[in-house]
Amino acid sequence: MTPWKALIVDDEALARLIVRTMLQTEPDMVIIGEAANGTDATLKILQQKPDVVFLDIQMAEADGFEVLREIWPYHRPAVVFTTAYDRYAIRAFEVSAVDYLLKPFTEIRFQQALARVRRDLLTSQRPGLDTLVQSLPAADSPAYLKRILVKDKRKQCFVRLDEVFYLDATGNYITLHTKTRDFLIHESLSRLETRLDPNDFVRINRSYIINLNYVQEIENYFNGEFHVTLTNGVRLKWSRFYRDNIKAFYARNE
Repeated sequence: MTPWKALIVDDEALARLIVRTMLQTEPDMVIIGEAANGTDATLKILQQKPDVVFLDIQMAEADGFEVLREIWPYHRPAVVFTTAYDRYAIRAFEVSAVDYLLKPFTEIRFQQALARVRRDLLTSQRPGLDTLVQSLPAADSPAYLKRILVKDKRKQCFVRLDEVFYLDATGNYITLHTKTRDFLIHESLSRLETRLDPNDFVRINRSYIINLNYVQEIENYFNGEFHVTLTNGVRLKWSRFYRDNIKAFYARNE
């Protein structure tokens, strides 16, 4: 049987070494890489498609739960959380983690986790994507996107939303317009809109969402419509069907 691919994610080198040492003796597991922060973990999971991820929770740039939010639309490995904090246990199982290893864990406890991973991989009975996304516990504040994963030729990278002037939709594709260049993603504008912070991003017509941080001026047009000029010189029409959204602009400037 082809070995299952494992990725080790932890911000502590010693913690990664412990998991790596325990995995190296398992003939049905092959370690394909390691990551030391949330951003690197997300990229490696999406690029290398591991079968199982040993995932720390508290990390720089993005925690373990944020990593899951970003990868699940594209890839769903079995997940074993490894953490020094027991307060995340309930959340871990709510997001259908295979197991939860509390540091420091013994080799016996690690073997128990591996046994559960093998059963999970053999049965492939993890919940569907919608169930997984809905099962993520609500945070104290809405978990709005701070960055978007895009494909850049043969690579994948993140575009920070605070660098996006506006989003332009054509069918099921969206162009992200930044200061340096444009990026194309396959996504519905209405779906993406629900994941953007309404304090920063507002929809001005069927095809455009603008970043209020880059609004230079807004002019009255006619029939309840406006023209909005962004700091990069782009001028867009604010449709009367979305004019209620202009309240967000005035609210941030009070």
